Amino acid sequence: MMIHGKRTFGVVLLVVAVPACLAIIGSLPAMAVEVGQPAPNFSLPSTFGNDISLSDFRGKKFVLLEFYHADFAPS
Repeated sequence: MMIHGKRTFGVVLLVVAVPACLAIIGSLPAMAVEVGQPAPNFSLPSTFGNDISLSDFRGKKFVLLEFYHADFAPS
């Protein structure tokens, strides 16, 4: 009986959280970057827990931004 309650709570949480996240992400303005233009500034958490910003490296180091599929399936 306890497993059924946890599963129900998880499903309800998922049903509420996913649309809320999509509403927040969908309201952010999208920016297209053309080839040769500088990337817009952004911040992400580092492996040490503090935030790292792209502007922290401007003029100091080369930065490679790599984009890949999340499923890692062969194509």
